[in-house]
Parts: sequence; structure tokens; C-alpha cells
Amino acid sequence: MSRTIVVTGAASGIGAALTRQLTEAGDRVIGVDLRGSDIDADLATAQGRAAAIAAVTEAGGGVVDGVVTCAGLSDASPLVVPVNFFGTTVLVEGLQPLLQRSEAPRVVLVGSISGTQPYDDAIVAACLDGDEDAARQAAERTMAAGLGHQLYSSSKAAVARWARRTAVAPGWAEAGIAINVVAPGVVRTPMSEGLFADPRMKAVMDQAVPMPLHGYAGADDIARVIGFLVAGTTTHVTGQVVYVDGGAETSLRPADHY
Repeated sequence: MSRTIVVTGAASGIGAALTRQLTEAGDRVIGVDLRGSDIDADLATAQGRAAAIAAVTEAGGGVVDGVVTCAGLSDASPLVVPVNFFGTTVLVEGLQPLLQRSEAPRVVLVGSISGTQPYDDAIVAACLDGDEDAARQAAERTMAAGLGHQLYSSSKAAVARWARRTAVAPGWAEAGIAINVVAPGVVRTPMSEGLFADPRMKAVMDQAVPMPLHGYAGADDIARVIGFLVAGTTTHVTGQVVYVDGGAETSLRPADHY
């Protein structure tokens, strides 16, 4: 049976690969991206998120079966936190009523292995409090301190913690809505092209994110795992952070972490 799945960041990278896989499987995808998708919206702003929610509501006829948030930024930019965290969580919350009307609603958020790396506590706390102004201010302080690289890890750590908290909160699990996170290691996408092109950065990346199983992943590799989690036939899985990282998380954290 065909399902209607909302995919943010659908115009490139993992989002484009997932869109292709779902469409080939017979599902309908409503793509959301800054430009070049079914719905063009700027998820860095409250107005853009509201416009995206309204457009999805109209396009889906008031019901969607899944939401997958692939849209994100990885550079040391003030927009990283608004896009990666609030562009994810506000959109999902806004589409909750549409998900509740589905027979098998699923949400998959794209996290990152970077969420296991050092992050800024103030950014994460502000995100989880839903205070975007405070999160932006904390991000600016982090950049001013020369720690701009922590913006990405902070945003992804906050996404994972939000998902685990929300998955069992009222209005979600008991409504049949599963929420999970897929956390890739290093993926060959347009976002990471600069890293591979710079020998120095690639050496840093190799050390920071060791991937002993099959090496670097392709966008299709990540999309297949997302497709499994967003499928209506996948039940009883919620609040999980699934690392699709070739063994990076296991390599970086001790075996007794759990």
C-alpha cells in the first residue's frame, strides 16, 4: 500500500537518495528543501517552517504517514542550530496532527556520529528548552570562542536527546507514532565534498570517525536504513539512535558504554 512520506532536504544527498528509493517502492514523497523540491521553504526561520507545515498539510490532504528530516548544515555557521535542530523539531511537532491520522505513522530524524563528540552544553540545553533565541546566542558565543566546530555536534546531540525524550511523551507513542534517529558516520554527499578534497581534513576525518566496516558510506546506504525505519511494517522500534557508521561509534566509545 502506497504511503505518503515527507522528506526534508530532498533535493540532494541522503534526502535525494531516500526520495528515489521510496518513489521506486511505490510511495509518494512530498519533498521539502530550500529550493528545487516540491515545497521550497527556509527551515532556518520560523516563517519558513510555518510555511512548510502549511504547504505539507495542503499537499497531504491533512494526513501523512511519515516524516524524515534530512535537511541540515555542517559548516561553522550561525544557521546550523536553527536548521539542524529547530528546522527538525518544530516541523515534526507541526506535522504531528497529520501523523496521528495515519494508520502507521513514522518519524526518522537524521542525526550524526558527531553527536557523540564534544558539544556545547548551553546550546543543547537551550534547544531542549525550545528557546531558539537563547540557542542562537549560545551559538554566537561558541563561535566567538573559536569553537565553531561544536555547533554541528551540539545540534545533533540535541536532536538525539529530543527524539528519545519525545518518543515516549504524551501524544506520540500511544498515538502509534514512532520516532527514531539514524546517525550516519562520514557520508559521501555534496555536504562532505570539501572534506574529501582537502588531504589535511581527510586525515583528521579518518582519525575522528574510523569506519572499519566498508569504509565511507554512500547516501543510498543511509537511505536504506531510513527506509526500514519509516516503513509501516516496522513496529515496536522507537526512541532509538541507530548508528550507520561502519563501526565508528563502537570504535570511539568503550564496550561497556551501555
